[in-house]
Amino acid sequence: MTGRGLQRRSWIREAVRIIEADANRSADTHLHVFPLPTDWGIDLYLKDESVHPTGSLKHRLARSLLLYGLVNGQIGPGTVLIEASSGSTAVSEAYFARMLGLEFVTVVPRKTSPEKISLIEFYGGRCHFVDSPAEMYSEAERLAEECNGHYLDQFTYAERATDWRGNNNIAESVYAQMVSERHPVPAWIVVGAGTGGTSATFGRYVRYRRHTTKVAVVDPENSSFYGAWQSRDLDHATGMSSRIEGIGRPRVEPSFVPGVIDEMLQVPDAGSLAAIRLLRERTGHWAGGSTGTNLYGTFVLISRMLEEGQAGSVVTLVCDGGERYADTYYNDDWLAEQNLDIKPYAAVFEEFLRSGKFLPPGV
Repeated sequence: MTGRGLQRRSWIREAVRIIEADANRSADTHLHVFPLPTDWGIDLYLKDESVHPTGSLKHRLARSLLLYGLVNGQIGPGTVLIEASSGSTAVSEAYFARMLGLEFVTVVPRKTSPEKISLIEFYGGRCHFVDSPAEMYSEAERLAEECNGHYLDQFTYAERATDWRGNNNIAESVYAQMVSERHPVPAWIVVGAGTGGTSATFGRYVRYRRHTTKVAVVDPENSSFYGAWQSRDLDHATGMSSRIEGIGRPRVEPSFVPGVIDEMLQVPDAGSLAAIRLLRERTGHWAGGSTGTNLYGTFVLISRMLEEGQAGSVVTLVCDGGERYADTYYNDDWLAEQNLDIKPYAAVFEEFLRSGKFLPPGV
């Protein structure tokens, strides 16, 4: 190996150490209990991913993507990191890029909110604008080739960058935290799909560890994942953007692995947003819309468990904090502009928490 090669290997070793040290400093995320009637015999837990340093579940993904690029020799000193993301993934990747002294550029639609752009730039990232969300992928590839950089490509590598067998992934963390609970092996784990990486990790882990847990994926309006799972047609595409940030895609992303999913539920956007207000009211936790989608799904499954006389536990995620959405999801004027009426769903939730029966509006 040449002197230059030795220097590169040395730099990569130090980069991996820096990222691992950050993980050790961050410790693990909390597992909260959502209050349910004690006589139901069912416990609901919320793994709070909003407490990561960059405030979301995507912190884990960004760490894995950078480590994946480092150990594969794709990232070295001076490598420009490129992504196609206007959301939490880009925020977290910018954080890790700055930690390693690397330039980070993310391709974003021109209509991306100033708040998101500011957060990416806060961590040292730079936004490269395109007119249409559909242009993001090809433009990210072009930029990476132009500058001889590395396209992190969350939508392709999310399912493989994380070690699904363990190594402190989110699934292993959940089971370790559940070990002293009255139902330590969850009956259900409920997650959304943005890249598909989280459901792939949970689905593979529970099979590898031979747990009886089932994995349910909740999907918002306009997303392609639900239709693809139902039809087993991975070319299924709505071509429409999701209003629930962080989950739902206009196309099926390469990291989506339908074979590890036991059930999918389609969740109305108004139901997701009513659920985060209920969460804040009942627990004090302020979360984003994707957490509401998760919570809606847990209520559906818990109602089914009660109907079938089953006891057990259900686990879902708090994906990010609600402060990012003060002007949208928690703003009544924004809801009215979007023609989203959350009141009927709030009544459904109140009836569910009283009786255990979940009956969506109009049923």
